[in-house]
Amino acid sequence: MKNIYKPLFYCLIGSFVLSSCTKFKDSINTDPNSPTKASGTQLIANAEQFLPGLSSSPYGVHYPQYLSNTSFPDNSRYVTTNFNFYGLYEGPLMNLQNVIDNTALDASEGPITNQIAVAKILKAYFMWHATDRWGPLPYSEAWKGSGNFTPKYDTQQAIYNSLFTLLDEANASITAGDIKNDIVYPGTGNVAKWKKLGNTIHMLMALRLSKVDPAKGTSEFNKALANGIMNANTDNLAYPHLAVTAQENYWYNSFTVLSRNWFAVSKPVVDFMLPLNDPRLPIFANKNTAGNYVGLDYGLSTTVTPGNYSLLGNAIRQQNSPVYLVTYAQALFGLAEAAKIGWIAGSDATAKTNYDLGIEQSVRQWNNNDISALAAYKLNASVVYNPATALQQIGNQRWVHLFMHGYEGWAEWRRTGFPTFLAPAPNNNGKQIPRREGYPTQEININSANYNAAVAAFPYGGSDNLDARVWWDKP
Repeated sequence: MKNIYKPLFYCLIGSFVLSSCTKFKDSINTDPNSPTKASGTQLIANAEQFLPGLSSSPYGVHYPQYLSNTSFPDNSRYVTTNFNFYGLYEGPLMNLQNVIDNTALDASEGPITNQIAVAKILKAYFMWHATDRWGPLPYSEAWKGSGNFTPKYDTQQAIYNSLFTLLDEANASITAGDIKNDIVYPGTGNVAKWKKLGNTIHMLMALRLSKVDPAKGTSEFNKALANGIMNANTDNLAYPHLAVTAQENYWYNSFTVLSRNWFAVSKPVVDFMLPLNDPRLPIFANKNTAGNYVGLDYGLSTTVTPGNYSLLGNAIRQQNSPVYLVTYAQALFGLAEAAKIGWIAGSDATAKTNYDLGIEQSVRQWNNNDISALAAYKLNASVVYNPATALQQIGNQRWVHLFMHGYEGWAEWRRTGFPTFLAPAPNNNGKQIPRREGYPTQEININSANYNAAVAAFPYGGSDNLDARVWWDKP
């Protein structure tokens, strides 16, 4: 596991002194390529460039059945078992840990406390994503460099508790003053948005505990809510791709650059949205060559003609199309669920308010603020808030809203069971929808003792495969 802990960034300290030339000013004798202080904000910016990969994945989009394959259907038939987490550890997480640990950050790039706070928020977000995919992971002994090449695996419960603490620290330490070089929240007032983002992540993380530890979940949820969460779509964490090759959208590269029409919107998505005239469907999907919205059956074992089905919508796969990661509507659906299950006050009245607003903000987010079709959509009997079916309605709307953020949609399906109409790929030797991803195969040899201990301690039993459940995924 040695490669995880190799630092990716070394700060060059010192200056090049021309001792024989005393007539020049000191500024001339200073090498601008050898900074005397670390650039925390550049490390943060580098970590931010890994964010779209948490959503734009040819695997994640299949678990909650957002897309189906027109060609090469292995991904939607769960052929791959083991997935590598090394890139997260040696890339964004290492960069962020360097910021957190560094005592010589450059204050000219923004208050040092804020640089560290932002790094903690991003670290929590990347680790949350990782532990929800794999379960127990190296954490407390990770990023020690030569001090420990074989770190133990912390339980997912321990990781969650550590991340709650990390987000508490970030919230408490943020002060006035923006940071430079920020990609996702550029410009004035960005630290205020980071504060709301951190608390929103905290709140959504707490909701994951709804079945496994509701008392802890309630406490953490309300703490985050009191600290201040997102209150507008302008607060969304959305990665802003650019119309340049180096910063282009993953799906643009796949469809347009590589001419791979491999991904159609799945039949479950189209069949759920089309009868309701959901105004988000024209964004999610293109019509087929016959002029109709037709979803592709999920997990077919054969290649089909792409033109017969609705391919992924053009708006989502432009070169500069953003990738939505943590959003206001997502928080609203979380508040609606929390009210319904009694975590916050207001019961059905509060749940309905947040549910209705969540739908509106989702449509605004996806539809470029156009809500002309919203009123008619909300008149559908299955959309009108019903106390008897509220949790299912909230879960279904959350699933729609999280379209293309596959790993997050998959996590919420595992936690809640909604939507109930998702089914495994047919004729696939009985393979069920995965509950987690397997560890990198390298771990078996590189970190075998800790790997074996982690697998043996899976909370609901099982082997290192796709069927074992993570801690909060309580049967």
